[in-house]
Amino acid sequence: MAASIEEKRITNFARQNFIKLFGNGDICAVAAPGRVNLIGEHTDYNAGFVLPMALPLVTVMVGRQTNSNICRISTLAENVDQPRTIELQLPSEKDQLAPGEPSWANYVKGVMANYKGKLCSFDAVIASSVPVGGGVSSSAALEVATYMFLDQISQDNGNFSLKDKALACQKAEHDFASMPCGIMDQFVSFMAKEGHALFIDCRSMESKLVPMNDPGLSVLVTNSNVRHELTGSEYPTRRRQCEEAAHALGKTSLRDATIKELEGHKHELFDEVYRRARHVIGEIQRTEESVLALENGDYTCFGKLMIASHNSLRDDFQVSCVELDELVDIALSVKGVYGSRMTGGGFGGCTVTLLKTEAINHLQDAIKIKYSGSATCYICTPCDGARRVRLD
Repeated sequence: MAASIEEKRITNFARQNFIKLFGNGDICAVAAPGRVNLIGEHTDYNAGFVLPMALPLVTVMVGRQTNSNICRISTLAENVDQPRTIELQLPSEKDQLAPGEPSWANYVKGVMANYKGKLCSFDAVIASSVPVGGGVSSSAALEVATYMFLDQISQDNGNFSLKDKALACQKAEHDFASMPCGIMDQFVSFMAKEGHALFIDCRSMESKLVPMNDPGLSVLVTNSNVRHELTGSEYPTRRRQCEEAAHALGKTSLRDATIKELEGHKHELFDEVYRRARHVIGEIQRTEESVLALENGDYTCFGKLMIASHNSLRDDFQVSCVELDELVDIALSVKGVYGSRMTGGGFGGCTVTLLKTEAINHLQDAIKIKYSGSATCYICTPCDGARRVRLD
């Protein structure tokens, strides 16, 4: 896949700033994409199924190996905690990395701490077009870009699979960002292929590419540009409620439960816990059905499943918000739209809409006119996963 104009822009921006900070010389660059989840929300940590695709929005890491035993890392992101440049002692058995401030650096430190190859010191600059807090996995893009960069500069990066690397990045987020995320984001950022969505079984960790290259079909990701601060506390709560429901049903995870079984145990569960489980069990089934619909080119069916997913996330899982509901309603009012739903953890962020390519301008116009806030739209095609970027 040839580098997009946006990827080249971000890479050149990072390289120019690297030279200003650390000087010229041999430099390597890597890119890792954000992702949008087409369907399968809050199912990954329930050992269920997800169907994400990689976005043309990427995080780029540019830099080189050094012999100083000091790692100097600078981010060009504007909406992050200060300082934007940090220095770390190359970790050793005696002197381990630990999470701390600034918070953006925890993702980098977490990957360094869980890197499976041999670490060396380095200088690096990070730049990104993945919106932070938009529900399109800016954190995983940073983690995967960091891992790819370490692979490029390491003299001994080992013979590890993409799955091993994705799991290392997931552990980095668990340990250093205190976010108990599932495996979806890191997997798709590593394993995605151009023109395909990626169907992931989050229990077996097997995946299947699902073709999505119909020129008459488009995906519009719309950033509501709102971030409600509930996200950090509510995500672990939802996960805990799902585990409580699975335990009450005598299951290892909700992946193995049916709606009939849930109804049979309804009297044993708090209403909130019951509704969380109802969403997850239904969403796992919807995701399986959506893959068949996509493979058969039945976009109308796929769109109905997206709408059902949003309604369940809004009413049963309760992770939507006024702005996301508004954007979904606007999308569904436009002719040529198959379906629309919130995507990501919730409480703000983005919606994802499946629509006819010919309807894109109509939908964007409707959002400009009807949305009460200021939204940002991205016309997206499924892109490749993490990769080395050629520097011109």
